[in-house]
Amino acid sequence: MSRDYYTIEELTRQLGRDQRVVEKQVSRGNIPGRRVGGEWRFNKTEITNWLELEIREFSSSDLATLERCQQSVEASAGSPVSSLLHPDLVQVPLKGGTKSSVLRELVAVAGRTWQVFDGPAVHDAVCQREDLSSTGFSGGVAIPHPQNRMPDAIGDSVIAFGRTVSPIPFGAPNRQMTDLFFLVLARDPNTHLKVLARLGRLFQTPEFLDNLRSAETSGNAYTTIIDADEKLE
Repeated sequence: MSRDYYTIEELTRQLGRDQRVVEKQVSRGNIPGRRVGGEWRFNKTEITNWLELEIREFSSSDLATLERCQQSVEASAGSPVSSLLHPDLVQVPLKGGTKSSVLRELVAVAGRTWQVFDGPAVHDAVCQREDLSSTGFSGGVAIPHPQNRMPDAIGDSVIAFGRTVSPIPFGAPNRQMTDLFFLVLARDPNTHLKVLARLGRLFQTPEFLDNLRSAETSGNAYTTIIDADEKLE
Protein backbone atom coordinates (compact mmCIF):
# COMPACT_ATOMS: atom_id res chain seq x y z
CA MET A 1 0.00 0.00 0.00
CA SER A 2 1.46 3.35 -1.04
CA ARG A 3 2.15 6.08 1.52
CA ASP A 4 0.03 9.23 1.62
CA TYR A 5 3.05 11.50 2.26
CA TYR A 6 6.37 12.60 0.77
CA THR A 7 9.69 12.79 2.59
CA ILE A 8 11.79 15.93 2.10
CA GLU A 9 13.91 14.07 -0.44
CA GLU A 10 10.87 12.88 -2.37
CA LEU A 11 9.29 16.32 -2.36
CA THR A 12 12.53 17.84 -3.65
CA ARG A 13 12.51 15.41 -6.58
CA GLN A 14 8.80 16.05 -7.12
CA LEU A 15 9.37 19.78 -7.43
CA GLY A 16 12.66 19.56 -9.32
CA ARG A 17 14.33 22.02 -6.95
CA ASP A 18 17.47 22.13 -4.83
CA GLN A 19 16.80 20.55 -1.45
CA ARG A 20 18.26 23.51 0.42
CA VAL A 21 15.80 25.82 -1.30
CA VAL A 22 12.89 23.52 -0.47
CA GLU A 23 14.01 23.23 3.18
CA LYS A 24 14.16 27.03 3.45
CA GLN A 25 10.64 27.39 2.02
CA VAL A 26 9.33 24.70 4.37
CA SER A 27 10.93 26.32 7.44
CA ARG A 28 9.32 29.64 6.49
CA GLY A 29 5.91 27.99 6.19
CA ASN A 30 5.68 28.54 2.45
CA ILE A 31 5.22 24.82 1.76
CA PRO A 32 2.71 22.85 3.89
CA GLY A 33 4.38 20.15 6.01
CA ARG A 34 4.81 18.86 9.54
CA ARG A 35 7.50 17.18 11.58
CA VAL A 36 6.97 13.57 12.64
CA GLY A 37 9.65 12.03 14.82
CA GLY A 38 12.04 14.83 13.91
CA GLU A 39 11.56 14.37 10.13
CA TRP A 40 9.48 16.39 7.70
CA ARG A 41 6.38 14.77 6.23
CA PHE A 42 4.32 16.29 3.42
CA ASN A 43 0.78 15.06 2.80
CA LYS A 44 0.37 14.33 -0.92
CA THR A 45 -3.10 15.87 -1.14
CA GLU A 46 -1.95 19.03 0.65
CA ILE A 47 1.05 19.36 -1.66
CA THR A 48 -1.16 18.90 -4.72
CA ASN A 49 -3.60 21.55 -3.47
CA TRP A 50 -0.72 23.91 -2.72
CA LEU A 51 0.78 23.40 -6.17
CA GLU A 52 -2.57 24.00 -7.86
CA LEU A 53 -2.50 27.52 -6.44
CA GLU A 54 1.23 28.14 -6.91
CA ILE A 55 1.26 26.91 -10.49
CA ARG A 56 -0.66 29.96 -11.69
CA GLU A 57 2.41 32.10 -11.00
CA PHE A 58 4.98 29.67 -12.44
CA SER A 59 7.06 30.65 -15.44
CA SER A 60 7.12 28.41 -18.50
CA SER A 61 10.50 26.98 -17.41
CA ASP A 62 9.15 26.30 -13.89
CA LEU A 63 6.18 24.49 -15.39
CA ALA A 64 8.44 22.47 -17.69
CA THR A 65 10.53 21.38 -14.70
CA LEU A 66 7.45 20.36 -12.72
CA GLU A 67 6.08 18.42 -15.68
CA ARG A 68 9.36 16.61 -16.23
CA CYS A 69 9.62 15.56 -12.58
CA GLN A 70 6.24 13.81 -12.41
CA GLN A 71 6.50 10.04 -12.81
CA SER A 72 3.28 9.05 -14.56
CA VAL A 73 2.64 5.55 -15.91
CA GLU A 74 -0.18 6.78 -18.15
CA ALA A 75 1.88 9.60 -19.66
CA SER A 76 5.41 8.24 -19.38
CA ALA A 77 6.41 9.25 -22.90
CA GLY A 78 5.56 12.43 -24.73
CA SER A 79 2.91 14.90 -23.69
CA PRO A 80 0.18 13.99 -21.19
CA VAL A 81 -2.23 16.20 -23.12
CA SER A 82 -1.78 14.41 -26.43
CA SER A 83 -1.88 11.08 -24.57
CA LEU A 84 -5.14 11.70 -22.68
CA LEU A 85 -7.13 14.03 -24.97
CA HIS A 86 -8.79 12.40 -27.99
CA PRO A 87 -10.96 13.85 -30.78
CA ASP A 88 -14.21 12.60 -29.26
CA LEU A 89 -13.35 14.30 -25.95
CA VAL A 90 -13.69 17.79 -27.41
CA GLN A 91 -17.03 19.60 -27.52
CA VAL A 92 -17.46 22.94 -29.29
CA PRO A 93 -19.74 24.50 -28.39
CA LEU A 94 -20.84 23.53 -24.90
CA LYS A 95 -24.52 24.34 -24.41
CA GLY A 96 -24.38 25.01 -20.65
CA GLY A 97 -24.70 28.54 -19.32
CA THR A 98 -23.96 27.95 -15.64
CA LYS A 99 -21.04 26.44 -13.76
CA SER A 100 -22.92 23.29 -12.77
CA SER A 101 -24.42 22.69 -16.22
CA VAL A 102 -21.06 23.19 -17.95
CA LEU A 103 -19.40 20.76 -15.56
CA ARG A 104 -22.18 18.21 -16.06
CA GLU A 105 -21.76 18.46 -19.82
CA LEU A 106 -17.97 18.11 -19.59
CA VAL A 107 -18.34 14.97 -17.45
CA ALA A 108 -20.68 13.57 -20.11
CA VAL A 109 -18.08 14.34 -22.79
CA ALA A 110 -15.42 12.55 -20.74
CA GLY A 111 -17.83 9.63 -20.39
CA ARG A 112 -17.63 8.97 -24.12
CA THR A 113 -14.47 6.99 -23.35
CA TRP A 114 -16.40 4.63 -21.03
CA GLN A 115 -13.80 5.48 -18.36
CA VAL A 116 -16.30 7.43 -16.25
CA PHE A 117 -18.20 4.77 -14.31
CA ASP A 118 -20.31 7.10 -12.16
CA GLY A 119 -21.00 10.41 -13.88
CA PRO A 120 -23.18 11.95 -11.14
CA ALA A 121 -20.54 11.18 -8.48
CA VAL A 122 -17.79 12.72 -10.62
CA HIS A 123 -19.92 15.80 -11.31
CA ASP A 124 -20.61 16.24 -7.60
CA ALA A 125 -16.90 15.83 -6.76
CA VAL A 126 -15.87 18.40 -9.36
CA CYS A 127 -18.49 20.86 -8.08
CA GLN A 128 -17.32 20.31 -4.48
CA ARG A 129 -13.76 21.08 -5.58
CA GLU A 130 -14.98 24.32 -7.15
CA ASP A 131 -16.73 25.23 -3.91
CA LEU A 132 -13.34 25.14 -2.12
CA SER A 133 -11.70 27.50 -4.62
CA SER A 134 -12.20 28.14 -8.29
CA THR A 135 -10.01 26.36 -10.82
CA GLY A 136 -10.35 29.35 -13.12
CA PHE A 137 -7.17 30.93 -14.48
CA SER A 138 -6.58 34.35 -15.94
CA GLY A 139 -7.34 34.53 -19.63
CA GLY A 140 -10.80 32.94 -19.45
CA VAL A 141 -9.68 29.34 -19.00
CA ALA A 142 -10.36 26.80 -16.22
CA ILE A 143 -9.14 23.32 -15.28
CA PRO A 144 -11.95 21.73 -13.24
CA HIS A 145 -11.18 18.41 -11.51
CA PRO A 146 -12.05 16.39 -8.39
CA GLN A 147 -10.06 17.16 -5.27
CA ASN A 148 -9.33 13.49 -4.59
CA ARG A 149 -8.79 10.50 -6.82
CA MET A 150 -11.92 8.43 -7.53
CA PRO A 151 -10.88 4.83 -8.35
CA ASP A 152 -14.47 3.55 -8.09
CA ALA A 153 -15.84 6.22 -10.43
CA ILE A 154 -12.99 6.76 -12.93
CA GLY A 155 -10.95 4.21 -14.87
CA ASP A 156 -8.06 5.49 -16.99
CA SER A 157 -7.13 9.17 -16.79
CA VAL A 158 -9.05 11.43 -19.16
CA ILE A 159 -8.93 15.04 -20.36
CA ALA A 160 -12.04 16.61 -21.91
CA PHE A 161 -12.21 20.07 -23.46
CA GLY A 162 -15.13 22.33 -24.18
CA ARG A 163 -15.87 25.95 -25.05
CA THR A 164 -19.08 27.73 -24.17
CA VAL A 165 -20.88 29.96 -26.65
CA SER A 166 -20.41 32.92 -24.29
CA PRO A 167 -18.15 33.31 -21.23
CA ILE A 168 -19.76 32.49 -17.86
CA PRO A 169 -18.95 33.42 -14.24
CA PHE A 170 -16.66 30.68 -12.90
CA GLY A 171 -14.83 32.32 -10.02
CA ALA A 172 -11.67 33.25 -11.93
CA PRO A 173 -9.33 35.97 -10.55
CA ASN A 174 -10.63 39.54 -10.70
CA ARG A 175 -14.09 38.25 -11.63
CA GLN A 176 -12.96 37.39 -15.14
CA MET A 177 -15.45 35.38 -17.17
CA THR A 178 -14.54 31.90 -18.44
CA ASP A 179 -15.30 30.16 -21.72
CA LEU A 180 -12.51 27.56 -22.14
CA PHE A 181 -12.64 24.44 -19.95
CA PHE A 182 -10.22 21.53 -19.61
CA LEU A 183 -11.73 18.84 -17.37
CA VAL A 184 -8.95 16.69 -15.87
CA LEU A 185 -9.86 13.31 -14.39
CA ALA A 186 -6.54 11.79 -13.32
CA ARG A 187 -5.99 8.42 -11.71
CA ASP A 188 -3.02 9.53 -9.58
CA PRO A 189 -1.46 12.78 -8.29
CA ASN A 190 1.58 12.59 -10.56
CA THR A 191 -0.51 12.36 -13.71
CA HIS A 192 -2.71 15.19 -12.42
CA LEU A 193 0.24 17.51 -11.80
CA LYS A 194 1.90 16.54 -15.07
CA VAL A 195 -1.27 17.51 -16.95
CA LEU A 196 -1.67 20.77 -15.02
CA ALA A 197 1.92 21.76 -15.73
CA ARG A 198 1.56 20.97 -19.43
CA LEU A 199 -1.69 22.90 -19.73
CA GLY A 200 -0.12 25.82 -17.88
CA ARG A 201 2.62 25.90 -20.50
CA LEU A 202 0.06 25.83 -23.29
CA PHE A 203 -1.85 28.73 -21.73
CA GLN A 204 1.36 30.78 -21.85
CA THR A 205 1.91 29.99 -25.53
CA PRO A 206 1.27 33.14 -27.62
CA GLU A 207 -2.10 33.13 -29.42
CA PHE A 208 -3.03 29.65 -28.14
CA LEU A 209 -6.17 30.77 -26.28
CA ASP A 210 -7.17 33.13 -29.10
CA ASN A 211 -6.81 30.30 -31.60
CA LEU A 212 -8.97 28.04 -29.45
CA ARG A 213 -11.68 30.70 -29.40
CA SER A 214 -11.49 30.95 -33.18
CA ALA A 215 -11.92 27.20 -33.72
CA GLU A 216 -15.36 26.76 -35.28
CA THR A 217 -15.82 23.02 -34.68
CA SER A 218 -14.81 20.36 -32.18
CA GLY A 219 -12.40 18.95 -34.76
CA ASN A 220 -10.79 22.35 -35.31
CA ALA A 221 -10.40 22.83 -31.55
CA TYR A 222 -8.80 19.40 -31.12
CA THR A 223 -6.33 20.12 -33.94
CA THR A 224 -5.50 23.51 -32.41
CA ILE A 225 -4.69 21.91 -29.04
CA ILE A 226 -2.63 19.05 -30.44
CA ASP A 227 -0.70 21.25 -32.89
CA ALA A 228 0.27 23.66 -30.10
CA ASP A 229 1.07 20.77 -27.75
CA GLU A 230 3.40 19.13 -30.26
CA LYS A 231 5.37 22.36 -30.65
CA LEU A 232 6.25 22.48 -26.94
CA GLU A 233 9.68 21.05 -26.20
